[in-house]
Amino acid sequence: MPNRLAGATSPYLRLHAGNPVAWFPWGDEAFAEARRRDVPVVVSIGYSTCHWCHVMARESFEDAATAADLDAGFVAIKVDREEHPEVDAAYMAAAAAFTPSLGWPLTVFVTPQGRPFFAGTYFPPEPRSGLPAFRQVLAAVREAWTDRREQVDETADAVVSALAEAGAPAAGPAAAPRLPTVAELAAAAASLASREDPEYGGFGGGGPATPKFPVATALRFLQAPALRDAFPEATGVADRALAAMASSPLRDDVEGGFFRYATRRDWTVPHYERMLTDNAQLLDVALDAHREDVVRGLAEFLIAVLQRPDGGFGAAQDSESWIDGARSEGGYYARDADSRAELEPPAVDGKIVTGWNGLAIGALARAGALLDDPTMLEAARWAADAVLETNVAPDGSLVRASLDEIPSRARATLADYGQLASGLAAVAVATGELAYANRARGLVDACLDATGGIGVPGGSDPVLAEQGVGAPDAASDGDEPSGFAALAGAAASLWLLGAGESYRGLAERIVTAHAVDALAQPLAYGALLRVAAQLATPPRQIVVVSADSSDPLVTAARGIRADVVAIVDEEQAQAWSAAGFSLFEAKTRAGGVATAYDCRDFACRLPVTDMAGLSRD
Repeated sequence: MPNRLAGATSPYLRLHAGNPVAWFPWGDEAFAEARRRDVPVVVSIGYSTCHWCHVMARESFEDAATAADLDAGFVAIKVDREEHPEVDAAYMAAAAAFTPSLGWPLTVFVTPQGRPFFAGTYFPPEPRSGLPAFRQVLAAVREAWTDRREQVDETADAVVSALAEAGAPAAGPAAAPRLPTVAELAAAAASLASREDPEYGGFGGGGPATPKFPVATALRFLQAPALRDAFPEATGVADRALAAMASSPLRDDVEGGFFRYATRRDWTVPHYERMLTDNAQLLDVALDAHREDVVRGLAEFLIAVLQRPDGGFGAAQDSESWIDGARSEGGYYARDADSRAELEPPAVDGKIVTGWNGLAIGALARAGALLDDPTMLEAARWAADAVLETNVAPDGSLVRASLDEIPSRARATLADYGQLASGLAAVAVATGELAYANRARGLVDACLDATGGIGVPGGSDPVLAEQGVGAPDAASDGDEPSGFAALAGAAASLWLLGAGESYRGLAERIVTAHAVDALAQPLAYGALLRVAAQLATPPRQIVVVSADSSDPLVTAARGIRADVVAIVDEEQAQAWSAAGFSLFEAKTRAGGVATAYDCRDFACRLPVTDMAGLSRD
């Protein structure tokens, strides 16, 4: 049996390389084989740190009898949802037609033409708690395919038609698009704050067994400077959520990182995987909440645990590890520091996801600049260089991920472009190095066609496109900023650096297109609403020109919470200006000493050369 997964650029696929199942990776080859044999396709979607994915693998995919059933009646495809988020989103949308209990592992049955006709999540090896055994599901699907093909085709056509309708623009009259006002944003924040758990913090309530997620995108919206006067209570909601999580079992007090979520309302009994997305975003939350202890713990986790030898940050750390010869979920994290030292830590998924690295790069750059911490800054710069070296195709477009410096064949998403561009812009500001800002600008520009349309360079996943299967083009957040929100945020960052009004225009266009939904559902659109808040009030930008990074004026400027705080020398300021970043025009050292320029909405006050002249407000 050919082993098609051994050389995959996904640790999740490599975990399944030794299964007795004749797995295919995602691609045309699997569907061509299904057409040749006239059998349905099983698409099994998961990720390397998913506990129930591991369980189903041990119970079913490592079982010879189950593998024989799969190979005899199906073509089996294994997909890493983190490597192919578009595939996951499309099939997750299709699965909603068959089960309300969505999650991973996701098991989708499709025709050789790629049209879904049945789906579920985890299936046990024997019937359990109302779930049929996986082999029973295989037998039933195979019987339907053989004896009731017409019914199968009708179901598949109906599902694909429903997905197409869901992805179509809404019909009917709509209000003229415009940016949300500060008052509207404050009302959305108040609506979000009304969902605060008054006893344990965070969002939600209900019974003690109610799961709780960090929802970092929503917390970041509540921390938007535009809300400080319009809805002062917003900051308190975010601060209380972070404080509750930081003092709970959701946070690993030995290594500093946060777990994916808690299975109980009081933040206890965590789901123990530790994701790059969550921890990168929570670092920004902690930075704005003035929790330096949490910031440094998160930075230590990112650098010491997730950062790989090539500089990029791995996608996640597993929930399971080996203890006393058995797999244990969370057992490693229950030990103290000394006991852990005796154990092999849970595996890190070393896959370098482009956009997720952008989130970490930006957070570490901002923290490193504000706290004047060279270790954080160097980690951010190292990761940025690694991603730009490896996760870029020969034609200059981004790829979704890489593993061991080998790029994946999966195309980058809009979120990858926006998140990486934002991270690079933050590194540029923190270091004064123009090259990162130029790359950020190039990534945003690449997402615009000749008519100003927004899209991913190279288009969507080619297999899904050929099959006519897709998911709604959502601007709502999952556990990370959506593609639209990320691109809007990157464009706004470039505008703040003086790259031009066209970038503000792009951010405005994205925000206005989704403003009605975002204001009505703030918990699901936190990242977009934060950009809206940034656009709703005049920005404050500070540029300090100094030949000495330890000058007291530089130190004073770093401590100011402004939209931009850039520290450059005269040569750097001239380079930024020459490259079209107008914020740096005519910025020099007055009288040969460090000079600060305090700009409000791009109108700069008289330059100052002493700390007393630099207002904190």
